[in-house]
Amino acid sequence: MITDPDTYTRGVPYEHLAALRRESPVVRVDDFWAVLRHADVKYVLRNPRLFSSYLGGTQIREPATEQDLGYVRRMMLNMDPPEHARLRGLLTKAFTPRAVGRLTERIHGWARELIGRVAGDGRCDFAAVAADLPLLTLAEVFGIPEQDRRLMYDWSNRVIGYQDADYAVSATVDAAEVTDLARAALAVRPVPGPDGAMPDPRTRAGMPDLYAYATALGEYKRRNPGDDVMSNLMGHVGEDRVSLAEFENLFWLFSVAGNETLRNGIPGGMLALLSHPDQYRRLLADPSLLPGAVEEMLRWWTPVMHFRRTATEDLRLSDVDISAGDKVVVWFSAANRDQSVFEDPDRFDVGRTPNDHLTFGHGPHFCLGAQLARVQLRAMFEAVLDLLGEVEPAGDPVRLRSNFQNGLKSLPIRW
Repeated sequence: MITDPDTYTRGVPYEHLAALRRESPVVRVDDFWAVLRHADVKYVLRNPRLFSSYLGGTQIREPATEQDLGYVRRMMLNMDPPEHARLRGLLTKAFTPRAVGRLTERIHGWARELIGRVAGDGRCDFAAVAADLPLLTLAEVFGIPEQDRRLMYDWSNRVIGYQDADYAVSATVDAAEVTDLARAALAVRPVPGPDGAMPDPRTRAGMPDLYAYATALGEYKRRNPGDDVMSNLMGHVGEDRVSLAEFENLFWLFSVAGNETLRNGIPGGMLALLSHPDQYRRLLADPSLLPGAVEEMLRWWTPVMHFRRTATEDLRLSDVDISAGDKVVVWFSAANRDQSVFEDPDRFDVGRTPNDHLTFGHGPHFCLGAQLARVQLRAMFEAVLDLLGEVEPAGDPVRLRSNFQNGLKSLPIRW
């Protein structure tokens, strides 16, 4: 049930996850061990020596070939120390205080502009409105021309939404409205085969348009550095210099993971408020609660539902024997509603404190974009509270068909 993507079109099966956790905090599901307890998830994530991201990658399903496995291993998400620490350190240096400060200021302006644009209409699809904020932010991080930002929308749809018929073939960019760089990438964009299927987006061959754009952008940044985060990264010299291949994989990671997670987290936060109008009114009455409310949105919605590790040796976890080579999958959706950590965990409470949610992970792979994600959530809901006030549902939400990303394709609202 918890691996069936159709389940999630109706909602995350929290009751089933809780029942599994009561049975055992580490339970066998299909061909993997599901880790469901908050403490165990933290233990797995902070011990890469025992639970590797590199051996089998971080997705439940195996790459089709050894070559494909080699491809995903080159991404920072699927690295172990010390390689992971080197690349992460370089990226952290690239987010200079000046760059982050400029981003923060612009994010608040964009959020207010996006909400202001629809404020007079009385209704909108909030999922569609929210989707543009992470795109604008990532375009700024990379120094991508603003008119090219929708490329990242399609790329993340295809990668994250491969189980959803609509998202798997996403192609919303008009070649007439983008730069020459983007048009060259669109020229190699894959199309569905005779059976309607797209190539596996976890392979380089499955995302030729993304890599064409990343290669051209990386070469341009090296010759013409700007004042953006990725120019900072490309500008390092000597051992601190990232290769073009490393830049391409960082581009993949940010434009997909950095986009999709927040794109679903923002409408997920709105759905939390719509589902708990008393908490919405509490927040309206006291906007100072917003930082804590954002943390509760992240916990209650949990955009990324799980990540895989691979056991490096025979071991025991919560009295369960795990063998070397076994898949070990930490289930954030369960850990974030563990009643031993969160009182009344299914309740959405904008004043919840403490709130030790694991939405951004834990340990060496703690999300690099966590602070930027928080800034975007606060900026968007500041604009909603200020410009729209209290909103209400204007139709049923449409959920993404995915067992990995807790996503909303549509969220109609009115005010």
